[in-house]
Amino acid sequence: MLDIIHHGGATGVTGSCHQLILNTHHSLLVDCGLFQGEDAREDSFQQLQIEFDISTLKALVITHVHIDHVGRLPYLLAAGFKGPILCSIPSAILLPLVIEDALKIGFTRNAQLIQRFQAQLQSQIVSVPYGKWHTVVDERKETNQGITTRIKLKRAGHILGSSYVEVAHQHANGRKERVVFSGDLGAPYAPLLPAPTSPYSCDQLVLESTYGDRQHAGRRKRRATLKNAIEQALINGGTVMVPAFSIGRTQELLYELEGIIYEAKRSKNSQWQQLEIIVDSPLAARFTRIYRQLKPYWDKEAHRRLRSGRHPLNFENLYTVESHEAHEQTVQYLAKTGRPAVVIAASGMCAGGRIMNYLKAMLSDERHQVLFVGYQGAGTPGRAIQHYGPQGGWVEIDGQRIDIKAGVTTISGYSAHADQKDLLNFVKRMRRWPHTIRLVHGDQTAKNALKDELEAMYARKNKPLTVIN
Repeated sequence: MLDIIHHGGATGVTGSCHQLILNTHHSLLVDCGLFQGEDAREDSFQQLQIEFDISTLKALVITHVHIDHVGRLPYLLAAGFKGPILCSIPSAILLPLVIEDALKIGFTRNAQLIQRFQAQLQSQIVSVPYGKWHTVVDERKETNQGITTRIKLKRAGHILGSSYVEVAHQHANGRKERVVFSGDLGAPYAPLLPAPTSPYSCDQLVLESTYGDRQHAGRRKRRATLKNAIEQALINGGTVMVPAFSIGRTQELLYELEGIIYEAKRSKNSQWQQLEIIVDSPLAARFTRIYRQLKPYWDKEAHRRLRSGRHPLNFENLYTVESHEAHEQTVQYLAKTGRPAVVIAASGMCAGGRIMNYLKAMLSDERHQVLFVGYQGAGTPGRAIQHYGPQGGWVEIDGQRIDIKAGVTTISGYSAHADQKDLLNFVKRMRRWPHTIRLVHGDQTAKNALKDELEAMYARKNKPLTVIN
């Protein structure tokens, strides 16, 4: 059985980085992500260093471009990795933007250095179409002996361009083995993207477990909760602050909000018609433009909206805030006037970014709402607000204690992560189930709950299973 070494993502929900050992000379790296929240140690710079041997790496495969899956890529290249960076066609377009932003935040603001780094990154990116095999290692080509390894990317439904990875490996003795890395799997019935379909079979599965201990509400219920939270702000004369990742969550929310506003206009609801939807993130605005360009990767429902003349990511009530000066003016204006608005801003876990200024200005005012639509990692301000807000508690932001008087609502279904049932179905719908499942990308409670359910599912079918968590 092929060995897998985890360099992150095995004991927490961030820092995903998994090395598949093919033989003594060759290995494959799947993701190279940044640690965040409690996963990030105090000596965080040391944690960024690539301290494992990269001399055998034949390729890096990127499942998707969220920072907890690609954020250590600059350090990998700085350590001397010159091999191909394999990813889907949409990810190949998005990755340079994400890395440019990561470089500016955590590496350097020197424009020349960034340009040089980006040129190197572009030279190493190899885009792989969904569903096509791509050869990574072929020792048999020359000598008719040794190993062969191919990878195939399949849609994961998490964000645009997200993939799970099938690895087809043939050992030197001719024995074949199939390994699947789930990356982050999306929830079915999510806006914009088709749901993932399971692979035919595998021997080993590396499976994410972010929501391994819970079920999401259905899409209709999620939409109703989203609408209710905004209507409460309309009644109160306040702002709904939505901390959201610039890529994925923001575009899904815009899609849902366009649908709600469209229906409100048909029913002549004037409050909703005047509501401003503000995306206050230059990065999110750029990603949204790319999402619009990549319409072929949208799902059937989104294409039906387009054919009817609607523009799900570019509607009349939508405004974007680009400059820092405009951002500061928007924060002050909304905090003072109480004009109803929905503000979507990064970061998704309130661990920095423009959302922090909105929270500092409005969290202690009961007119406003905080709406969480994604996972809040342990140790992040987002988790503290989510936990203590409904109890009337407080949170510390930039050394300042802020009492939480704004409403706090959580909608887990817009997490863009599969829930427990979806994760079990990903395995159940394979024709041949894996004999070994490694649970990653989840806290211990979630992993333990998913392990129990997987073992029970296998026991009912009298199938052997080893779960590593």
